[in-house]
Amino acid sequence: MFNTKKQLVLGSKSPRRQQLLRDLGFEFTVQTQEIEENYPSHLQGAAIAEYLALKKAQAFSSVLNSNQMVLCSDTVVWLNGESLAKASNESEAREMLQKLSGQSHQVITAFCLLSQDKTVCKSDSTLVQFKKLSEQEIEHYITHYQPFDKAGAYGIQEWIGMWGIEKIEGSYFTVMGLPTHLVAQELLHF
Repeated sequence: MFNTKKQLVLGSKSPRRQQLLRDLGFEFTVQTQEIEENYPSHLQGAAIAEYLALKKAQAFSSVLNSNQMVLCSDTVVWLNGESLAKASNESEAREMLQKLSGQSHQVITAFCLLSQDKTVCKSDSTLVQFKKLSEQEIEHYITHYQPFDKAGAYGIQEWIGMWGIEKIEGSYFTVMGLPTHLVAQELLHF
């Protein structure tokens, strides 16, 4: 296990982020704060992810003690100048997957480390190319998997990633929701 100078709190319910941080070898506890995941309409791409990661971390400002730091993250799927958020139902998931079908898009994951005396926010971007998906493939994914808690309504680590993604340029883990190469480096230096 790697030790950080302060006790690490992961501010995320995401089982993927929890597993990735555990796999990196860091000890941490999980706490969450509820926030509205809204952002100013003029923000685009990485600026959205960074704004939301910081907003999530700042929600912990009043509850962190001097020996703690929090790690929060946000992922944006950016397609043709549009952010594809989390789908709230099957219809939205279907619409998002149809938009992604046969297209390249960016997956941008930002993270923010915050303590009482320091804040660091960074982001990473990966280019993802989907093959042209049939309606049957989209329905199979929506029916058999959980596309509702993921930006862009898909998880690269699930069936759709194996079946429908032709190519990625960048970090696989950024697409999963945590740019592990950057997070590990920042945690050791924070």
